[in-house]
Amino acid sequence: MAKKREEEQKGSPQWMTTYSDMVTLLLTFFVALISMSTISPGKFQQVAVGLRIALSGRPPSVLMGGKSINEEPLITSKRGIYQELMRLSEEYKGKITVEERDEGTLIVLKDMVFFEPGSAKLTAEAKELLAKVGQIVIEHTTNVLEVYGYADDRLPLPNSIYVSNWHLSSARAASVVNFFLTELKEKRMIERAADIKLGRFNIDLFYNPDRFYPIGLGDREIKKKIQDLENQINVEKALLNEKFRNGEISQAEYELELRKLEEKYQQELDRLRREFRRIDILIKREKM
Repeated sequence: MAKKREEEQKGSPQWMTTYSDMVTLLLTFFVALISMSTISPGKFQQVAVGLRIALSGRPPSVLMGGKSINEEPLITSKRGIYQELMRLSEEYKGKITVEERDEGTLIVLKDMVFFEPGSAKLTAEAKELLAKVGQIVIEHTTNVLEVYGYADDRLPLPNSIYVSNWHLSSARAASVVNFFLTELKEKRMIERAADIKLGRFNIDLFYNPDRFYPIGLGDREIKKKIQDLENQINVEKALLNEKFRNGEISQAEYELELRKLEEKYQQELDRLRREFRRIDILIKREKM
């Protein structure tokens, strides 16, 4: 019997298994704390969201269709940033809109002369607005930022350096990114020199070129809307012709209504061209 009890006692006690698991978890926790010794908003956000999901009892799982800890941009979890953008939206009436999409937070800057005609050169008015928006978006997130440039339906002039609207829109997106990484960065280096010197603000983290992706969308978006407009006007013209053939309206009335439709088309076309004088900034859900 003594020999049997001796054999049963071989190996570690069962409580050691639980104890070793606890020590491993504590070690992992302290390693995470050390890795955050230089705190950045991006790291803090990742850990905070990860802990929240884990403590909820529903840890993320790729195989089970779970969401990653990078599931939402910092902008949507910090009301102050969103409110600051809303304040800017009030200041620039109708020129800034913010909407949530599956891929992230989209900020649309519109109804302003952002570029010289047929050019990718930013106007002074555009730089003023981009500096205010960029300061909020860039310095309070570490998410990837996609910047979209547009062109309208009119082709570049024969003497233009841009051979197509694809080239023009891409150059416009690149101009915005270049402004963020040069002029705005230099401005913020001066304004926050004390914070940078004391290590409270890592400007190279936020203004890291790897975060920025300029994307040109050419004239495809506006052409779709122009086609819809033309279809609508053609339907109205067909109805007008039907009325004239049936004798419901006179020749003079027909010509008057036809002129009104032509004016309506031109007004809507001008409105669409103004609408696509815009810059879109998408704050991706993925981190840098």
